[in-house]
Amino acid sequence: MKPAREVRAFADRLGHEFRRPALLIEALTHASIAGPTRPDNQRLEFLGDRVLGLVMAEALVATDPAAREGQLAPRLNALVRKETCAEIAREIGLGDVLKLGRSEMLTGGRRKEALLGDAMEAVIAAVHLDAGFEAARTLVLRLWGPRLARVEHTPPDAKTALQERVQAEGQAPPAYAEVARSGPDHAPRFVIEVRLESGETARAEAGSKRAAEQGAAAAMLSWLGAGADG
Repeated sequence: MKPAREVRAFADRLGHEFRRPALLIEALTHASIAGPTRPDNQRLEFLGDRVLGLVMAEALVATDPAAREGQLAPRLNALVRKETCAEIAREIGLGDVLKLGRSEMLTGGRRKEALLGDAMEAVIAAVHLDAGFEAARTLVLRLWGPRLARVEHTPPDAKTALQERVQAEGQAPPAYAEVARSGPDHAPRFVIEVRLESGETARAEAGSKRAAEQGAAAAMLSWLGAGADG
């Protein structure tokens, strides 16, 4: 399969010349437009997530040999979470070359965090399958390098911050549950509730479960802060 001009330009931005261009096409294909002869990027996203995690874990260990597991884990989470993958996808213009169905196109799919994050992981897997782990490692370290250098000073996301707080207090990790869903399939809204072992709850609504969970965690942190002040 010969890629279109914009896809070839994207490969140039990646700095990788694909021997099997079909892998890149697959990495950029969302399920909304996939079919029997056009596989979507979900399998590649699964693999790319693991490749990214290994590369970042190795880099963190090498960068700070004295860091303990409890210090490394939140740094790793900050580097591999979907939000970070989506940020990097935006930086390299990945959204411009995503292959989407009409419904996703109409609802701003090229800007959606989940779609961008998944596609970024799929692209990593495509490079890995095309040229091996070292090629994927080189790509990841180049794209993630600035964030790797400053991750020690990056504040944790709301979910991580909440989990660290309650576990420091001797509680079990927070539990998240979907309590409501509304809207059409192409533009859903989710209400997520977070519950602590001590009984406190907080809710948030967003266009993805991941964002709603982060919102609920932020709401709980805000409430706990207010409670501590009061």
